[in-house]
Amino acid sequence: MGPNEAVPIGRRRLLQSLAALPMAAALPGLLLRAAETGDPRSALPRLDDLYSVAEFEALAKSVLPPAHFGYLATGVEDDRTVSWNHDAFSLLEIRASRFVDVSAFDMGVSLFGARWPSPVYLSAVSSQRAFHPEAEIAVARAAASRSSLMMLSSFSSTAVEDVVSARGAPIWQQIYPTDDFSVTRAIIERAQRAGAPAIALTVDNRSGRFNETLQRSMRADTRTCTQCHVNNSHDGVRKAPLYAGVDVTHVQESTQPSSLTPVFLDRVRHVVKGKLVVKGIVTGEDADVCVRHGADGIIVSNHGGRDEESLRSTIECLPEVARACKGRVPVLLDGGIRRGSDVFKALALGASAVGIGRPQAWGLAPYGQAGVEAILDILARELKSIMRQAGTPNVAAITRGHIVTKEKAALFEAG
Repeated sequence: MGPNEAVPIGRRRLLQSLAALPMAAALPGLLLRAAETGDPRSALPRLDDLYSVAEFEALAKSVLPPAHFGYLATGVEDDRTVSWNHDAFSLLEIRASRFVDVSAFDMGVSLFGARWPSPVYLSAVSSQRAFHPEAEIAVARAAASRSSLMMLSSFSSTAVEDVVSARGAPIWQQIYPTDDFSVTRAIIERAQRAGAPAIALTVDNRSGRFNETLQRSMRADTRTCTQCHVNNSHDGVRKAPLYAGVDVTHVQESTQPSSLTPVFLDRVRHVVKGKLVVKGIVTGEDADVCVRHGADGIIVSNHGGRDEESLRSTIECLPEVARACKGRVPVLLDGGIRRGSDVFKALALGASAVGIGRPQAWGLAPYGQAGVEAILDILARELKSIMRQAGTPNVAAITRGHIVTKEKAALFEAG
């Protein structure tokens, strides 16, 4: 099904996929037992009984308040870009290869001089205390136990210094470019003092989005959530710990200013002492601008479909961006990753590493640290399996030649 076909408002892919999962049949009973105990996590299945990333989504919904799950699930308008981010992967097939020695196997990748055992990293997800009391601390500990790269949201529930301590190693810091550059400078400098070797400047979150799924879920949730929203405020710069002690009184646009230009990139480049990665790029033209203005890396991302109903998936955008970068900088991708085979396809089309956003929150919400670890383990197991089937004993061996496009996906052929 393509992105332009008629779909009902809401989470089409969620409803379709969950209907086919064994966990869907058990969910009513789990919810009943949870209601009896008063603890939504008391009746969860064992992690060993969960086999796919998709199964965690229903469990996250079962333990979260309506508005919190709505915040996690929402896109804009009909949520079609959210769904298409994943569905577009089905337009790509993988060529198997039988006569390759894969006995010496390695899934590791290198980024900016650091070696990671897996190309899958934990992308920035804001306000994680909305999903679990241990919030980003649990995610950091999961990243530590699996030696995974972690990117922290500037709207995190937990201070960067505490997350670095829990991770036991440096993390990348994602930031939003507010319309007050003194604020932008202050949070970059704080992250760098905490040891962040890379700053991920996010440029795809223009103000004015309207998240219909979130708005509907908020109407169904009458709580005043002061635990995760200070004074019941949803304004990140006025509640997130990264901005503590920073004068934000002049901020009018807390994510991406309407006046964002390459000049802003130059100003950020001057402040960032380590690596500057630009997150939210979906065209070759913008990728080239970023590289020419000092970016050390590009992340192909549409914010998980949360900010735009463009109907372009990130996997469709990846070949164009990779061509424009011409190997000058690493290209990463996030959006729609649900299987190890999705990771493989992204690597084949030019990604150096692949980020997961919603899936880590699906694991965190019901199970905390162990759930995030399980998500990473599932993707690693699946990626290892498809790499061996494709005759690719290491990530460097994965090439465009391992991908076949279906007839209706001619848009990929130029990649």
